[in-house]
Amino acid sequence: MAGAIASFADGFLERLSAGKIPAPLTNTTLDEAGLDVRALTHLFQSQLFSRRLDLEARRLGAEKRGFYSIGSSGHEGNAAVARAFRTSDMAFLHYRSGAFLIERARREPGEMPIWNMALSFVASSEDPISGGRHKVIGSKSLFVPPQTSTIASHLPKAVGAAFSIALARTQRKDDAVMPHNAIAICSFGDASSNHSTAQGAINTAALTGYRGLPLPLLFVCEDNGIGISVKTPDGWITANYGARPGLKYFSGDGRDVVDAYRASVEAENFIRGRRAPAFLHIRTVRLMGHAGSDVEQSYRDRREIEIEADQDPLLHSARRLIDAGAASRDDILALYEKTTAQIRNVMEMACTRPKLSSAEEVVKPLNASPAYIRRSRKGEMLPAAPNDARTKSEPQHMSRLISLTLAEQMERDCDIAVFGEDVAKKGGVYGATTRLQQKFGPARVFDTPLDEQTILGMAIGLAHNGFIPCPEIQFLAYAHNAEDQIRGEAASLSFFSNGQYDNPMVIRVAGLAYQKGFGGHFHNDNSVAVFRDIPGVILACPSSGEEAVKMMREAFRLARNERRVVVFVEPIALYGTKDLHSDGDGEMSAVFENIDGDALFGDINLIGKGKELAIVTYGNGTYLSRRAEKRLSQSGVDARIIDLRWLTPLPTASIIKAIGACKHVLIVDECRKTGGPAEEIMTALYENGSKQKMARIAGIDTFIPLGPAADTVLVSEDGIVDAALALIGKP
Repeated sequence: MAGAIASFADGFLERLSAGKIPAPLTNTTLDEAGLDVRALTHLFQSQLFSRRLDLEARRLGAEKRGFYSIGSSGHEGNAAVARAFRTSDMAFLHYRSGAFLIERARREPGEMPIWNMALSFVASSEDPISGGRHKVIGSKSLFVPPQTSTIASHLPKAVGAAFSIALARTQRKDDAVMPHNAIAICSFGDASSNHSTAQGAINTAALTGYRGLPLPLLFVCEDNGIGISVKTPDGWITANYGARPGLKYFSGDGRDVVDAYRASVEAENFIRGRRAPAFLHIRTVRLMGHAGSDVEQSYRDRREIEIEADQDPLLHSARRLIDAGAASRDDILALYEKTTAQIRNVMEMACTRPKLSSAEEVVKPLNASPAYIRRSRKGEMLPAAPNDARTKSEPQHMSRLISLTLAEQMERDCDIAVFGEDVAKKGGVYGATTRLQQKFGPARVFDTPLDEQTILGMAIGLAHNGFIPCPEIQFLAYAHNAEDQIRGEAASLSFFSNGQYDNPMVIRVAGLAYQKGFGGHFHNDNSVAVFRDIPGVILACPSSGEEAVKMMREAFRLARNERRVVVFVEPIALYGTKDLHSDGDGEMSAVFENIDGDALFGDINLIGKGKELAIVTYGNGTYLSRRAEKRLSQSGVDARIIDLRWLTPLPTASIIKAIGACKHVLIVDECRKTGGPAEEIMTALYENGSKQKMARIAGIDTFIPLGPAADTVLVSEDGIVDAALALIGKP
């Protein structure tokens, strides 16, 4: 292993010492690119710093003192992209962007990119971006949010960030994070461009550009021709992206930093001037394999590896300096040796710095109190906005109450934007966004392409620029298409940035089961497990229109003031439900202007004061349990209902307090038996010493069929009554 590392370390040095300098790849001159010798020297130094950091990180990894993952060797031409764009242009970078970050940092006084990256390589708790949680490329001061993406999952949020720049400009948002003339940048590899996430993001950008809407965005595809061991066909990237309507294509050779800079400047001028998206195709090489554990010789022949190494970007930069008379070969060799000693010393020092040493330290950013409380910006009502006075003063069902609450919150804070499939003119499939676009305009209430990854990615990007996004996922089953946008991007950002970045949002999801006449699995998904195991996410589920109002107000407070990611699952079957026990009783309806009180995060909704039986439930389960409770009372069962409200994190303390002296606990879980909240509830009660006799009733572990057969696999009112009587021991 050490021998292999040594040969890698000496690859550039050996070729330069032997005078094995490659011929020019392009005809681009320094003047044509807009570079001078001083700038070229600066770029070469950034490239050299990045390379030596990679090599030293590999050495420490082999010695079990570092935690090298994937390096930037062969991709150092991306330093040219950093130089062509402003340091205030937010950059979402993939894992081979070390030279980009170094070049950007070296343009700003006081930045210490070498030391900071060294701390990241060794997972020191003093690493200024992740605090020792991961080796990531990022910097708060340099507008580089950290990424851990390996499948281009950061591209949708880059689209959202670019969209937010234009939105902030039209909305006169003076407190936006990014300047109104900024550009969003995202980089990725040729292999990742094939992932559905990348395809969706690029398609959305092209569609936006095709429609003539402003979207100042740069896609940077760093094409090294291979994804781990799978080759990308020659010409594929150009053929796939070279002539996309609405997306301007630029190309440059990243092996030659001068040509890469030329192409980057052309792209920058186009985007800055047109406020339109562009695709920059940069040819690169991959040196030293995919990652520290990758043995490249197992799938590439030696000759192919040597040919790639002969086109080392550092060799081409060295040739440029020699040809320009800026340095001799001996000068460059001396600089290499000096840099090697400097980086080695920095890395050795970084190894002595402290690491995270406790679970409390590791998880702190996920649930930390915010360092500040964001103030709401009062929105301006449009003169022709519809009048909701009558609607607010009359009893309404859940979907209308949700619409009124969204309007209330949008009036309070003009940074809130509502978007998704069919939410604008149509007002949502179930009317939950009715009249919002009429009231607040198309800039704040808009339809998106039919792509859940794009919808959630847009939300993340908007949040990066100071907005409070409220995306809608049309059905719960559709969230599975885009789970990683919540799990791998939105929820993880505070963790990987040590709390410096956050993604506040309220994600509305129409979900759960019991729809009549429009069923089947994709419209009746009774599993929330997809959200429950994501650290840092808050999962809410109201059981009535009144609860939805109170809980949504709290959800926006959590997003606005505590910077949290809130998933708000709205039971579709209860959207239009007005009555509880009998036709016309109106017990599931509420008057919006009369809804007071709080539904604070962690509090439960206690219904009744019975002492014999406590029914713990949520959503549709609460509706069914309330109906069942009436029948149980007629059988002499004294029950109370504990409506959870908040499913994640589970409000355990509130549940235990609400159970009180009840002798029996029945958990009614409308989700599937496996993976449903009931599992955690029962475990939590047991671990906290509960002595009550417990039982649970849950949905069957199956997908939900169409038609009446659905009733056979779901929790029912009759089933609750039977389970309660069996638990208590009554016939």
